[in-house]
Amino acid sequence: MTKKWFKLGMLSMALTMTVGLTACGGGDKEPSASGGGDSSSKGSKKLVIYTARDKNVVEQIVPKFKELNPGLDVEVMTMGAQQIMERVRGEKANPQADFWWGGTQSSFITAANEGLLESYKPSYADSIPAEYKDAQDRWYGEMLLPEVIMYNSEALKKEDAPKDWDDLLDPKWKDQILIRGVMASGTMRTIYDAMIYRQDSASPDKGYEWLKKLDANTKEYTQDPTQLYLKLARQEGKLSLWNLQDILIQKEMQKQPFDYIYPASGAPILVDGVGIVKDAKNMENAKKFFDFIFDEGQLKEKADKLFQIPTRTDIDKSQFPDWYKNLDTKPLDLDWTVLADKEKEWMQHWDENIKGKGGK
Repeated sequence: MTKKWFKLGMLSMALTMTVGLTACGGGDKEPSASGGGDSSSKGSKKLVIYTARDKNVVEQIVPKFKELNPGLDVEVMTMGAQQIMERVRGEKANPQADFWWGGTQSSFITAANEGLLESYKPSYADSIPAEYKDAQDRWYGEMLLPEVIMYNSEALKKEDAPKDWDDLLDPKWKDQILIRGVMASGTMRTIYDAMIYRQDSASPDKGYEWLKKLDANTKEYTQDPTQLYLKLARQEGKLSLWNLQDILIQKEMQKQPFDYIYPASGAPILVDGVGIVKDAKNMENAKKFFDFIFDEGQLKEKADKLFQIPTRTDIDKSQFPDWYKNLDTKPLDLDWTVLADKEKEWMQHWDENIKGKGGK
């Protein structure tokens, strides 16, 4: 009995020492990104970014940010803007991302309303027009992104390409249109929402009929932008609908045979936004990245090399490249609050009742 009590006493002492050592030594250990601790202190060496940006953009921007922040582990996960929305929503109780980089104003309006974004007012806030940011500073538009008609310039002459949205419905384009999968893409959802709205802002029925006719001419809905570019370059189709920036990146940087038509009636000009995820584990690093991508020098360089149209209005336009100075960005008249409110309903109807049915 005496030996038994002696052993128990020794075990208790060992446990006490272990707990004490753990409590003393645990403060220097970095918490993991998967949760279990707050790594948002100034000592954090991690940043997790969810982005819908083109790979070329990420490869230009992130290394420069890392150069300015040596030792910082930047993890970038690329996916469609809608996929980011769903993921951030699903991770609300335990956020895995710190920064959301790239998405439509409709997505960011919805995310803000659902309490998924942190409020952060940068020093340059007043230089960004009210229509390009959230009134409570939960998201800001980084750039303007006109949505246009894309075509293969080896398969079509510019004068023969469609000049406006309704031209895409001409039967001569049957099986000549390739569309990036709509439901996962913020760009495509915006274009389709805009097409519904422009037919009749009070009722979606005429817009649904318009999309049926477009579906009748659509050869394929590709899985992602990479497949879209590949198939369009191979002339598996001649036309698509896409954003101006990515078209110019593919044309100028990747030497793809792509060009664009700016629709005569105007284009949906998407405000491509950014925001800090609510309760981000690496909050300070998220703020650093936020300020970095809005830096004046970065904006000029991105306009020159990445064909971005900045939302900041306090930068002299004469310092920007010719492609931007000569661009006439006529917008479609859209109510973005309505589009944000109706997007889920409209896109669900399209997905269930129109997609792939050949206009029937």
